[in-house]
Amino acid sequence: MDQYIGKMLDNRYEILERIGVGGMAVVYKARCHRLNRLVAIKILKPELASDADFRRRFQAESQAVAMLSHINIVGVYDVCQSDGLNYIVMELIDGMTLKQYMQKRGTPLKWQEALHFIAQILRALDHAHSRGIIHRDIKPQNILVLRDGSIKVADFGIARLTSSAQATLTQEALGSVHYISPEQAKGSHIDGRSDLYSVGVMLYEMLTGRLPFEGETPVLVAIQHINSIPIQPRELNPDIPVGLEAIIMKAMAPNPNQRYLSAQDMLEAVTEFQKNPDMVPSDTIRIDPAEEPTRVIPVNGVREAGDLGENKAQYNDQYDDEMDDMDELDEGTHKIKLFGKIQVPPMAIAVMAILVFVIGIIIFVVTFIRGAIFAPAKEYTVPNLLGYTLEELEKDPSILGDFKIEIGETVFNEEYEKDEICDQTPEEDSKVKDGKATITVTISGGTEELTMINVTGWAFQRALERLETDMKLKVTTEYQYSQTIEKDYVISYTPEEGTKLEEGDEVTLVISKGKEAEKVTVGNYVNLSLEQVKSQLELQGLKYNVEEYHSDVYGAGKVMWQSIANGTQVDPGTTIDLQVSLGPEATQPPVTNPPVVVTDAPVKKTITVDLSDYTGTIALKVTLGSTTVFDGSWNADEQGNFSREVTQNPGTTKRVTIYIDGDRVESYDLEF
Repeated sequence: MDQYIGKMLDNRYEILERIGVGGMAVVYKARCHRLNRLVAIKILKPELASDADFRRRFQAESQAVAMLSHINIVGVYDVCQSDGLNYIVMELIDGMTLKQYMQKRGTPLKWQEALHFIAQILRALDHAHSRGIIHRDIKPQNILVLRDGSIKVADFGIARLTSSAQATLTQEALGSVHYISPEQAKGSHIDGRSDLYSVGVMLYEMLTGRLPFEGETPVLVAIQHINSIPIQPRELNPDIPVGLEAIIMKAMAPNPNQRYLSAQDMLEAVTEFQKNPDMVPSDTIRIDPAEEPTRVIPVNGVREAGDLGENKAQYNDQYDDEMDDMDELDEGTHKIKLFGKIQVPPMAIAVMAILVFVIGIIIFVVTFIRGAIFAPAKEYTVPNLLGYTLEELEKDPSILGDFKIEIGETVFNEEYEKDEICDQTPEEDSKVKDGKATITVTISGGTEELTMINVTGWAFQRALERLETDMKLKVTTEYQYSQTIEKDYVISYTPEEGTKLEEGDEVTLVISKGKEAEKVTVGNYVNLSLEQVKSQLELQGLKYNVEEYHSDVYGAGKVMWQSIANGTQVDPGTTIDLQVSLGPEATQPPVTNPPVVVTDAPVKKTITVDLSDYTGTIALKVTLGSTTVFDGSWNADEQGNFSREVTQNPGTTKRVTIYIDGDRVESYDLEF
């Protein structure tokens, strides 16, 4: 299993699964627990993260890109360092790359569909360029197509880092070099018009079904961008409108000054064309190969699969030497043309005639070969790569044939063993027009082993979602007081971390109830003044409820009775009911022949509630007439039956009413 799966970054981002691998980073699906949303996290590969200078530039570039905010740009939420890891937190996109879309749909696309994508890409570039950010690596693999047909451009500003991180332009770079601008290939200064060249190449590919330049190595492809003129799109697909071909060729002009000035300018040209497809722009750029023949540069001195960055000096020196040779040839040609304007000897005329004849032969041969090479491509059958490993394909090239392979994501798979190809795009046995088309493969990570993860200290809801929703386990809970773990957080769990599980297995979480409050001992408050008792209860953190009755036994203001007995341990905040004396009732005026009254002391009675049929904590309320004797929680297991002593004057009758959990369960008269 991937070492980062289940890891928590910055105590915020929980890594859920790996969804992609690139040359510079590994991309994971993660959950942000602070905002409760799914995100994509791109973690730098260790070999790059160990370079302090690269880390510094990675932070600067990524933070600049994070300032972008546009509907057609993948949002960057955060740029972080945690536990030695450098990573970017991005918007999680549910879709596929434009490259995968083209392979799935088959090219060429209809021009209306192609421009639907291109217009959105140009809006994204216009937003970025206006903030001084050049993408540098516009290609279909960096364009994400959502389910609703909208697109988002990814990896802004990363190409600057990628180019410096790669020691050579290897086969991994071939996907990028197909879309590179001439000035970028030469290592010259670039601006936003370099991105527009790449947009032109993508549009060329979408409408013709092929790339403008191909080669066995990145260097050969890059040299063609610098020195060659592509076949006109309409020669490959006559259905392309003339005006749209003009837009493509203007975007792909070798000289940046001949391209659109900005993404907004190109977007306006595309919009005008969509309104009037029969329109042909007045500034059409069409280079006639007969007038400007393709220049072929020998590459014997260039290392195969070399790098335009590391070997830039060597490459440029060789390029300059070859250009000097060509300039000399051009100079000679101009001299020959000048001879036509002055009186020249017959020998010179003969030489000129021979040269014209040779040039004619060369043009004929080039035209013939070009027609043979670029004849309509036949259909090729996509091979079945399912079940093969990359190592097996490397050992037996006949399986892949002339097709190229692009490694996609790695996923868990029940059907295929670890490292075997479990999916491919385009599908096996489908037909394509390009025998060198790219097949994107998905690699099996094997069967996912379900093991218990460490959830100590997790919030209960987070642990419950991870275990029940994601891992499909059955969760039971227990609750305990804890002096160290906050309330509603996990104290411990069973089984232990790393235990192998199956879906539906039961795990137990022990959840904190928080710190257990210290108990308070109830004192003896009877026969004390109410003011004394109030002060004492407040100091102990207890509450009180006062009811007053006349009494001939206790002086006015004295406590006659308390609802909780002396010495009882209670929680802070517990309410104690107090009965306080009002003193004796007022003396009645004498009457003739008054009845003989026997004045006895107040009568004490005990109210008992049988709770033998109840367990645990119940809500209990006991009233004596209009007086509440008790109203609160009562633990029948620990405290047993309820019992309280009440005092009334003799000869009185009071109604006792008992409520349990809100229901009246008993009512009777009590005589004193």
